[in-house]
Amino acid sequence: MGINGSLLKNIDEVKSPRAAYGETLVELGKTNKDIVVLDADLSCSTQTCMFAKEFPDRFFNSGIAEQDMMTTAAGLAIAGKIPFVSTFAMFATARCLDQIRNSICYPKLNVKIVATHGGITVGEDGASHQALEDVSFMRSIPDMTVIVPSDYNEVKEAVKYALEVNGPVYIRVSRTNLKTVFDENNYKINPSAAIKITEGSDVTIVTNGETLIEAINAAKLLEKEGIKAELLHTPVLKPFLAKNDLINSAKKTGRVITIENHSIIGGVGSVVCETLSENLPTKVLRIGTNDTFGQSGEQRVLMEEYGLTAEKLYTKIKKFLNK
Repeated sequence: MGINGSLLKNIDEVKSPRAAYGETLVELGKTNKDIVVLDADLSCSTQTCMFAKEFPDRFFNSGIAEQDMMTTAAGLAIAGKIPFVSTFAMFATARCLDQIRNSICYPKLNVKIVATHGGITVGEDGASHQALEDVSFMRSIPDMTVIVPSDYNEVKEAVKYALEVNGPVYIRVSRTNLKTVFDENNYKINPSAAIKITEGSDVTIVTNGETLIEAINAAKLLEKEGIKAELLHTPVLKPFLAKNDLINSAKKTGRVITIENHSIIGGVGSVVCETLSENLPTKVLRIGTNDTFGQSGEQRVLMEEYGLTAEKLYTKIKKFLNK
């Protein structure tokens, strides 16, 4: 299977996306004195503890008061600071939707919300902690940029890119340690383009986040059956500026599949269907959680249960193509 040259040839290295966030905050904080960081008593989990140790005077622990944390971040932004705000994705979005909408996005303040523990892979903490709707929430708010990176190196680039955006940004970071896909020496986030991981002619697969590595492995299984999948990675879901790449691929293959560790409502599946319905009506299979809550369980078991492992994806894709 031909792999895009921007990818590491060895994708067996496993690294923590959350650690990438913490390390990048420290790196940026050394050169930009306006960066401040807020957390809701979860800094060891989100890895903002790295910034707290390096810059204690620029770190604020809001305690378990996430809504207050968001409005505090808004005030700091008005004062000229660049707040990075973190907690679990479930609490950062659902619990704080009013504050994000009215206090941050309505005045278009320069606040960066980097939420960890997105998706069902939060694991044993169960449905109350598993954000399956967060991307949908953030996509629906005007002026919010939404990014879902897929590995350690892409998280680093996403955080750096967020600093370049003059306005609110939401970055979703997985709890899971992930195989490294992107080459730290070559990769940069380009919101105007989808990243073509593999070239194909039989089906287009669109994904991002921690399901990218599963999609790569599913494409390898499909190739053994003579099925050539064109795999597109779309980390920037809003604004979705990669529509031409999607349309051109769908025009070539005629069938599209979306894969995400998120509800099929409002995330990658919705972005793709919205784009194609307006420009090139195409048959689409959305794979994700099907309008349901998560449940407690070990990460890999849950990925299996919701059909998001490479083997489960392979089976679903084969069934879709054989219809």
